[in-house]
Amino acid sequence: MPVVFPSGLARSVRSAHIVAVIPARYSSTRLPGKPLARLGDRTMIEHVCLRAAEARRVDAVLVATDDERVAEAVSSFGGTAVMTLATHESGTDRLAEVAAHLECDAVINLQGDEPMMPAEAIDAVATLVTSGGHDMGTLRKRLTDPDDLTNPAVVKLVVDAAGRALYFSRSPIPFTRPGHPQPPLWRHLGLYAYRRDFLLRVAALAPTPLERAEGLEQLRVIEHGLTIATVETTADTIGVDTPADLERVRRLIEAAVSR
Repeated sequence: MPVVFPSGLARSVRSAHIVAVIPARYSSTRLPGKPLARLGDRTMIEHVCLRAAEARRVDAVLVATDDERVAEAVSSFGGTAVMTLATHESGTDRLAEVAAHLECDAVINLQGDEPMMPAEAIDAVATLVTSGGHDMGTLRKRLTDPDDLTNPAVVKLVVDAAGRALYFSRSPIPFTRPGHPQPPLWRHLGLYAYRRDFLLRVAALAPTPLERAEGLEQLRVIEHGLTIATVETTADTIGVDTPADLERVRRLIEAAVSR
């Protein structure tokens, strides 16, 4: 099935300058139905859409899904959902399917399980591919918790002097020899910005050995000799991957509402 835009909205969305696309699958191995999980009085996907809408650099917000239940939920709060193929192996592929039908300059990939991503972080990564002149950008944050360094669910990265990513890994990087100063440790936050044409180029590239080994799509870009710019953030966000993550975010959001 091709991408389906709701009638009456396709033209305005397609002509937007920067479009935030939120991939949202209903099926999840560890947390089925994740986009529709309740966080306070809203679903997770509504929280994510609100974060994107708060960003000053974003002109339009779309939810890309392969499930009618998610699309209906998005429509119920006034959002815009587009139906995509159910056969995509990665979020990048789903994003590119939508981007191929847009006329925008840049696309923001905001994951559907990031209900606490600050608008300021979205604006920062958008700036990398607009006024910053880069083809692709993402976020890095200082890694301060020793447990995160050895946790494979926390993706680490190393960057060059200009902040361009050299490598991403689930393993601790970089290694520091005894007696030598510890270089900065960085964790990766999975928010991406792309120039539209660059996104389509990346999606057309063959998956690579390191990408498959680490299970990290961004390594495809590096292995093909392309560049990912990064910008430091202090954003305090939690990706929801497990029931425990869901309960933690639920408590934080409920506490914020009650203040």
